[in-house]
Amino acid sequence: MTMASLKTNKSFAKRLKVTHNGKVLHRKPGQDHFLAKEARRKQLARKGWENFPISKKNLKHYLPY
Repeated sequence: MTMASLKTNKSFAKRLKVTHNGKVLHRKPGQDHFLAKEARRKQLARKGWENFPISKKNLKHYLPY
C-alpha cells in the first residue's frame, strides 16, 4: 500500500510567489480595477509585491512541493 501524495493548494499557488531564498510574496491588494479616479501616486504605491507572513509549517501544508 502506498502513501497518498500531497496536493498543492491551487488557490494559494496562484496568489503567492516563493523566491529563490524562500521568501513568500503576495501582490498588494486593490490593483485590478477602479483605478481611473485614483491619483497616480496612489496607483504606483499599490504596484508590486510585498512580504506574506506565514510560518514554514503552514506553507508546507499548502505548497508541499
